[in-house]
Amino acid sequence: MKIAITGKGGVGKTTLAGTLARIFAEDGFSVLAIDADPDMNLASAIGIRTPPAPLTEQKRMIEERAGTGMGGVFKLNPKVDDIARRFGTTEHGVSMLTMGTIDTGGSGCACPASSLLRALLRHLLLRESSIVILDMEAGIEHLGRGTARGVDLMIVVVEPGARSIETAARIQKLSREIGVQRLSAVVNKTGGRDDLGTISARLNELGIPVIGAIPYDEALIRADMSGRAPFDMGGDAVLAIRRIRDAIVTSTE
Repeated sequence: MKIAITGKGGVGKTTLAGTLARIFAEDGFSVLAIDADPDMNLASAIGIRTPPAPLTEQKRMIEERAGTGMGGVFKLNPKVDDIARRFGTTEHGVSMLTMGTIDTGGSGCACPASSLLRALLRHLLLRESSIVILDMEAGIEHLGRGTARGVDLMIVVVEPGARSIETAARIQKLSREIGVQRLSAVVNKTGGRDDLGTISARLNELGIPVIGAIPYDEALIRADMSGRAPFDMGGDAVLAIRRIRDAIVTSTE
């Protein structure tokens, strides 16, 4: 199962991604979590004390696999099938990779590092047999049409507020354009039934079904302040994410 999690910055998608990874691992699944967000906070959300270095820092490996890029010459399909094993880390039963950011020309640049990251993402989403949880940046354009075929479910995390809904609408449009088959929403930081009902109605108008809601929970703040993973702290939010995990399994059967 391949799950991509996206949404506006600050809505809680990394908390959802990290906690889902721990829950699936607890249930005995082989889990690979990929941090593709430039903020690179997924390790702390999982509870990984020694996170892997971003792949974009592996300059020598990038040069060997993808070329130097001198004069625009580099390999479009570099070897990537051993990267997760060589450059990832595993704690709490969760294997993790950090993609890193591209310093030259933005995430869509035509450069060796971009070529390698795209090839790796395509390989992991199309061929990896374990559960893959991808914590994405707000935009989803970097998935590409070929890579999107490997995504079983894309979850957009939404919080109360017009801008979050607007982001969800843009993601829904882009997901259709690149061929994502299933797009669902999780509503975070809900304050009550009326709050959730209003947001759910807006999302349903956009054609985005809501598969769960996470209440505002001070346990998440305490987890952040103490440097602990939300999964280890527990609380109502983690219980809600457990129910979301059940909904995910049901929606992809």
